[in-house]
Amino acid sequence: MPNQAILDAWLHGKRVESDVPKPARPFHGVLLGAPGAGKGTQAARLTETLGAVQLSTGDLFRAAKAAGEESLSPEMREAIAGIKQGHLASDEIVIAMVRDRALCLASGYGFLLDGFPRTVEQAEALEDILGRVGLKLEVVLNYVLPKEEVLKRLGGRRTCRGCQATFHIDLGPPKQAGVCDHCGAELFQRDDDKPDSIKVRLQEYEASTLPLATYYEAMDLLVNISAEGSPDEVFTRTVGMLGTQLGSGLEL
Repeated sequence: MPNQAILDAWLHGKRVESDVPKPARPFHGVLLGAPGAGKGTQAARLTETLGAVQLSTGDLFRAAKAAGEESLSPEMREAIAGIKQGHLASDEIVIAMVRDRALCLASGYGFLLDGFPRTVEQAEALEDILGRVGLKLEVVLNYVLPKEEVLKRLGGRRTCRGCQATFHIDLGPPKQAGVCDHCGAELFQRDDDKPDSIKVRLQEYEASTLPLATYYEAMDLLVNISAEGSPDEVFTRTVGMLGTQLGSGLEL
């Protein structure tokens, strides 16, 4: 299923449509984890394996910033205006945005939510949104990584100015230093991957997102997964955990 089709549906709150057959057993999950824990890499592999779609609020905000304001909802315009000023979108606005996109959640393909919920209030709202479309959350995958490893991973990350592909100067360097393997554009270090910004991001994560682990643990939905090691090792770990948590009804 093309990423662009998902992005368009996610941006405009439409049901995801594709020629790819829907899975016999749709999967409904949430991804948690500190910045740099590798959620995006694992999400890409999990969506391919499970037939689900990755619905990322980060992708949503980036697509909205690139779109014309006239095509955005009032909530989205307010969120983007705040983000441009360096502020996080409020719980109220983010919840309203996801509620407007309930058709994406109920597409029949299943979903992996990445970036939402970020707070307990958002988690409670998600439960209500899913209930309205007759769905329940099945599992919350929480990728755990020591703080020193987070600093190492994010500090070495480089992003392509053209296609937005990411590389790492130590763990996954480009063939030619400073140049994207895919489109040949310049690689740069994003402001939020610089040391001071990383520390702020971790503080924000610990203050607002970590309480979600306690919330979902109480609901018996939380699965903690070590994010240390190679992407292959983490994926193997994830599949094993999913099989244990959800049983044989899930095709892995």
